Amino acid sequence: MEAKKLRIVFMGTPELATYSLKKLTDEGYNVRGVVTAPDKPAGRGRKIRIPDVKKFALENNLPVLQPENLKSPEFLDALKALKPDIQVVVAFRMLPEAVWNLPPMGTFNMHASLLPDYRGAAPINWAIINGEKQTGVTTFLLDHQIDTGKILFREKVDIEEGETAGSLHEKIKVAGAGIVLKTIDALAEGTAKPIEQDELIKDPSRLKKAPKIFKEDCRINWNLPCREVANFIHGLSPLPGAYTHIISGKNEKLQLKVFEAEPKKIDHGISPGEVLSDNRKKIQFSTPDGVIEIKSLQISGKKRMNAEEFLRGFDFQKVKKPL
Repeated sequence: MEAKKLRIVFMGTPELATYSLKKLTDEGYNVRGVVTAPDKPAGRGRKIRIPDVKKFALENNLPVLQPENLKSPEFLDALKALKPDIQVVVAFRMLPEAVWNLPPMGTFNMHASLLPDYRGAAPINWAIINGEKQTGVTTFLLDHQIDTGKILFREKVDIEEGETAGSLHEKIKVAGAGIVLKTIDALAEGTAKPIEQDELIKDPSRLKKAPKIFKEDCRINWNLPCREVANFIHGLSPLPGAYTHIISGKNEKLQLKVFEAEPKKIDHGISPGEVLSDNRKKIQFSTPDGVIEIKSLQISGKKRMNAEEFLRGFDFQKVKKPL
């Protein structure tokens, strides 16, 4: 069957998914409907936030389904009414069998890693935190277990020195959109050759994981080597954001988010986490094997700034680390 005649239902929520959906519509694929998360309140003002995928779908006159319950008869009936030949999933939740097994050609997911490594909710973040030089994108057929289905295609994406989760996200969304189209074409032509993930696993105990990251996971550990601290900072930048606490000259405990940092290996004899600054351009924190020079940061209640901008209004020489 011709790929662009397939009736496609697209499932996703964030901007990463929107890019793939846009690529599908721009290239003339037959997207018959979109499934995304419900609108929900967000931020301090608790204003209702509309998912990025929904915004795009409405702007392009695509039918939108926003089920609270993916097993509800109402949702399943609405999904069946779209008569999908195939379903494409990018950054969405786990689907029940009644959903992923609905289309005659199945449902495939685009995952932001080279599966089977980095199964889980935060593959982009963990690849950088772990100091990888390369990651990638994978499409696979959905089955009963999350992120374990048969692999269709994988493509590598390089991780540059100083790469942040934000910059890698931009590369992943482009590569991901490309592999989504490639996968649809191959499934339509019958040329895809699914591979069991177990065939790629030499030692299950060495598989790298990508669990969801919570706020309590984001605190910087200055006792780690400077390279590992920098990777941790960049892997959480810009969201959710790595942080540390400091005591200001006014004896206030403040949260400091760090977005960009440069590791420098030097001998010093200073205890980890000590603050070093010339109060003009440089902000540094000590680690056992060197220092972390802060390039971009944000103090509680203020906007993000580079170090020089920050030091114009903050006396860092009086700062202490909290006990």
